[in-house]
Amino acid sequence: MDKRVMNVKVRLFCVAMLLMLGSTYSRPQTTLSRQQEIESHTSRAQNFIQEKRPDLAIPELEALIALDPKNLNGQANLGVLLYFEGDYAKARPHLQAAHEMQPELTKIQGLLGIAEKRTGETANARLNLEQSFPALQDGKFKTQAGMELIELYVASSEMELAAGVIGQLRREEPESLDVQNAAYRIYSELAGDSMLALSLVGPDSAQMHQVMAHEASTEGNTNVAIEQERAAIQRNPHLPGAHFELGELLSASGESGQQQEAEQEYLAALSDNRFDERAECRLGRVYARKGDPEKALSHFSAAVALQSNDAEAYSGMAQAFIELNQQSNALPLLEKAVKLEPTDSLDHYRLSRLYRHLGRMEEAKTEMELYQKYKAMKEKLRAIYKDLRLPQKGMEADEVKVDEK
Repeated sequence: MDKRVMNVKVRLFCVAMLLMLGSTYSRPQTTLSRQQEIESHTSRAQNFIQEKRPDLAIPELEALIALDPKNLNGQANLGVLLYFEGDYAKARPHLQAAHEMQPELTKIQGLLGIAEKRTGETANARLNLEQSFPALQDGKFKTQAGMELIELYVASSEMELAAGVIGQLRREEPESLDVQNAAYRIYSELAGDSMLALSLVGPDSAQMHQVMAHEASTEGNTNVAIEQERAAIQRNPHLPGAHFELGELLSASGESGQQQEAEQEYLAALSDNRFDERAECRLGRVYARKGDPEKALSHFSAAVALQSNDAEAYSGMAQAFIELNQQSNALPLLEKAVKLEPTDSLDHYRLSRLYRHLGRMEEAKTEMELYQKYKAMKEKLRAIYKDLRLPQKGMEADEVKVDEK
């Protein structure tokens, strides 16, 4: 082989080897540089988030995602920051990416659902909110997610589904004004729909007259309510709840003859359903008014056996024991009653009197203060209901005259 050709081949081989070696040595340097850049953006983003500077954190997270699209924390943090900046359209893909990488992040899924709802993706929003809502732990955010889901249900006229969500929110956030307002609107809508449907399929049915009795009672028209309830029973003597409801209306009338009739209706309610705890409790009250503490105790005890968390039944038992001069038996029952229903002013008064009788003066003083506090609250509520012309169910004056000294 020609020597010059050989030298050319050797030189070409050496150049190729140098290129290969150069590329080999350059790879670790490039990888390291990229990783350092990722770590730098991550660190700066975290610092800006801690400083509550989303305007500076967002560009860092965007740079991080551009380098590492599979970075879970980067996608999640960027989606959350954009969401709370109100940029739901930009937040959605990042929240979606984080959710796909880790589906058990229910709060991320909830935020995704809300972002989708607010950008018109209602089908996906509903799916993500339905899946995430039951598992959410943060009470405030769960309420928000639930309210967003309710709006979707109401918009599609699915009031039964909305009622299911609002029922859970009422249990978990009973003091939320938004929740209680939504509950009122949903239940009113359901009641109106049911009444309309009932009037179409059974305009003169026992059930329709029972509904009309309820409406009249709600409007404070007790006489009309009594007439309608009697019409319901005439058509169906065993209509569930009818005898008890008529007993309630008669008992509220205040007329002695109707009080006697109310007792018979409560007995009829028990005859139809021996597990009617409310009827047992009302019969206990009837016999307490008659001055028969033994019969009252029998019915209140039966009510407690049927429903172990009825404050009225415990209070009634306690009063019967006091009438029978068995204060030691009454004490734990009254304590249980005020624990179950802390805002019952009359039971606080009764417990104060009982503590005083037992020589426990400090506890008597505390209970008297609670009595006065809740009595004042009740009187204020009664005034509000009167001004608004609302029925004062549960707002009745205390049944006994008390001495607050």
